[in-house]
Amino acid sequence: MSRSQRSSPPQEAWFVVRRELSGKRTTVLSFISFALPLAIWAAISYLPFLWHPDIQLQISADREDVTTVYIAGDRVSKGFFPEFVEAVREQNEDVEVLLKSDDPLGGSTESSIRRANKKVLRHLAPVLVSHGIINEDQSKEDSIIYQAWADIANGKWVPNSPPLSEENFAIAKKNWAAMSAVSLTYDSDNFISIPLLSLIPQGKPANPDYLPAPDQVAKSGLKVLSMPGENDRPSMVQRIWHSMQIVFGGFLLAALVGVPIGVLCGTYSFFSKLIEPFTDFFRYMPAPTFSTLLVAIFLANDAPKIALVFVGTFFQLVLVVSNTTRRLDLPLLEAAQTLGANQRQLLTKVVIPGILPNLYNDLRILLGWAWTWLVIAELVGVKSGLTEFIETQGRFRNFDLVFPVIILIGLIGFFTDQILALLRGVIFPYTEEGAAASTNPIIKAAMFVPRWFREAVEARLPPDLPQRKNQPNEA
Repeated sequence: MSRSQRSSPPQEAWFVVRRELSGKRTTVLSFISFALPLAIWAAISYLPFLWHPDIQLQISADREDVTTVYIAGDRVSKGFFPEFVEAVREQNEDVEVLLKSDDPLGGSTESSIRRANKKVLRHLAPVLVSHGIINEDQSKEDSIIYQAWADIANGKWVPNSPPLSEENFAIAKKNWAAMSAVSLTYDSDNFISIPLLSLIPQGKPANPDYLPAPDQVAKSGLKVLSMPGENDRPSMVQRIWHSMQIVFGGFLLAALVGVPIGVLCGTYSFFSKLIEPFTDFFRYMPAPTFSTLLVAIFLANDAPKIALVFVGTFFQLVLVVSNTTRRLDLPLLEAAQTLGANQRQLLTKVVIPGILPNLYNDLRILLGWAWTWLVIAELVGVKSGLTEFIETQGRFRNFDLVFPVIILIGLIGFFTDQILALLRGVIFPYTEEGAAASTNPIIKAAMFVPRWFREAVEARLPPDLPQRKNQPNEA
């Protein structure tokens, strides 16, 4: 066996310097790239021994000694939960003592006791909602909840989501014994006026509210996407369209102005020395610092938002495009000059056609850069679009509604980039991507790009470019 054969890595190796993996392995790794973060997120959310610093209340109770009210669904720390449970137990002990005294009302009016008892009655409502017996809008249907207390106490119904503790079963029986002595059916005017025992809080280990579980995000995502517009509140589809207008509007303006300037800077030293020093200086200035100025110039609608995306993208774009232009193969320019091309022809027939494939990639990357300015831009002036929804829901800590919108923004940007990547092979068929596109079924289905555009690009190519790309590099 020769030395070269011994040093050559096997074809099936996963780690080989500068060698592409097979299509099958590329697909597997791409799948793992998305599945691994999701698996970590799911493990943190569903495996209680990993993290779960909070307890999510499934059954709550009112405490008379504090003003804070906790309801089912709220999260409390693991350290506070036992304190909360013990406080409710002590409160129940006081109620039982009161029931045995000569004055069961304890000096309170009957109406105040009845109001407190109705709150106790409704502590069971989240259990009924979780079983589908009532919905959120019916959580104050006292007659249904009253009957559920009877069914639990008499053993006709045993909740399992969440299951009631033995302590709460005993409380349900004691309360029902007191309620049924007054009335077997719910009567608001004849409701029990003797204090009822509160259910003992129950909960399950949970992440903090800022990290909801994947299933919560999925359910809320479907709810968010179907959210209709009401009065002055736009629908989610309208919000998406508005945000896309901000991003693409600012980016297209930056490209229309920045690409020609970048090409001139990369082609002529005069423009490079005149423009790039200030551009390089200005790009270090945070674009959000200009938000107040932009509102003063363009008022408080969408114009300052588009302008902020423009400012955040334009200066980077000029420098990236100028660098791409400078990397054009010098032999192409020398060959064109040998054939008698003048300065104008060098720019229009060699430089611009020669950089188009790489320029296309640059614009794809910079479009992703423009998306990163969306949230800041939509906070300028009057809040709007997807950002206004995120900011509003985040303020009320509805993070199960915030996550779907964040993921939605990422998906829009990702799929836009993937479509543009696929179209690169169609628009530039003479590149390596173009050769691969001829066998790609997705590309075949996307052959809607006007033929005149491709022909115009090919017509501007130097005659020897298609042959040169397959020749070995000259020494």
